[in-house]
Amino acid sequence: MKKQIVLICFIVVLSLTNKFFAQETSGDKKESPLYDYSEKQLNNTDTIPSFKDQENKLKITGTIYYNDGITPAKDVVLYIYQPSEEGHFKTNKENGKKYVEHRGWVKTDEDGRYTFYTFIPGAPYVPLTYPRTLGMKQILPVIKEPGKPEYDFDAFIFDDDPAISSRCRKKLDRIGYKGILKLEKQGNMYVATKDIVLNTGSAMIIASL
Repeated sequence: MKKQIVLICFIVVLSLTNKFFAQETSGDKKESPLYDYSEKQLNNTDTIPSFKDQENKLKITGTIYYNDGITPAKDVVLYIYQPSEEGHFKTNKENGKKYVEHRGWVKTDEDGRYTFYTFIPGAPYVPLTYPRTLGMKQILPVIKEPGKPEYDFDAFIFDDDPAISSRCRKKLDRIGYKGILKLEKQGNMYVATKDIVLNTGSAMIIASL
């Protein structure tokens, strides 16, 4: 049981952060899916494909700050990708390149603001566990500051997810995890406010290994 908790807390939340991103970043960094956008079309709001067809619609909005935690960060690209409502990464292929179907990009405005319209993903199965165990629901973010290399931020996970045990929460607090989303129901949509301070978060350490 102790080993299973550790797997859920660290394999699911942290190692999956790089699952697809790492596949696309070997060699030239421009192969990263973060760069699969048109600069002219990028703004501070984006909608994930098939958003309108999803049952558990989700709005994630917030402000990105520089590492002082006070100054809004302008022109920061935030890329997210996520599993489907069934918990699987659906992929497509274009020009010989595989990419995750449910993804999107924003670039913060002068006030550092951003908004995604997406949905709550399903829970994936935890690798290497028997019997098969459902892990945490998660949305995976990548950050690109102007003039700096891109890096992974902590996966967005959900505060009400039953897969997050009290012991797991303590472990996440210990490593300075910054990705927990608290949801509020507003009409037919869940809303989460997630402010981000640049160059913080435990996933940066994992991504650099």
